Amino acid sequence: MKFIKQCVLGLLTGMMALGVAAAVVDVGGVKLEDTAEVRGNKLVLNGAGVRYKAVFKVYTAGLYLSKKAGTPEEVLAAPGAKRLQITMLRDIDANELGKLFTRGVQDNSPKAEMSKLIPGLIKMGQIFSDQKKLATGDVFMIDWVPGTGTIITVKGAPQGDPFKEPEFFTAMMRIWLGPVPADWKLKDDLLGKPG
Repeated sequence: MKFIKQCVLGLLTGMMALGVAAAVVDVGGVKLEDTAEVRGNKLVLNGAGVRYKAVFKVYTAGLYLSKKAGTPEEVLAAPGAKRLQITMLRDIDANELGKLFTRGVQDNSPKAEMSKLIPGLIKMGQIFSDQKKLATGDVFMIDWVPGTGTIITVKGAPQGDPFKEPEFFTAMMRIWLGPVPADWKLKDDLLGKPG
């Protein structure tokens, strides 16, 4: 009887340990952890989805925040670190992707802010131009770290100095969460809205 109790206790302990381990969400065949750590800040997956261009899957995107947010305004106002993680689902010309992001910023940012954003957009365009190509499975992240700025990491390597202006991170998030998002369904998915 004692042996059976020990086995059951061991089994329950093992099951609880598995429950504590990070869960994984499958999005378009890409596995995303339900938590992430950005410079010592623990974040939760707010939402994730697939970016489609016509019928083609282009990339998955996952938005990580310190706590869940259901509107673009809540995401942008949320304190602490934030991360948008993108995993390519097809090979793409990185320079072209950089141009699309610049266009997304232009389409979603107030005209009065654009002059402040130009230096950051030029720098971001150069980051993607330097990459030449992003292949299926390549990952890049756009992190906001309070006191540091926006850090763009491509294939595991931070790219240049952080973008210091908070407006730049906000402008980048508007590509996906703004009034003219890259993909309406992806916007809803990132905000955790049931499809």
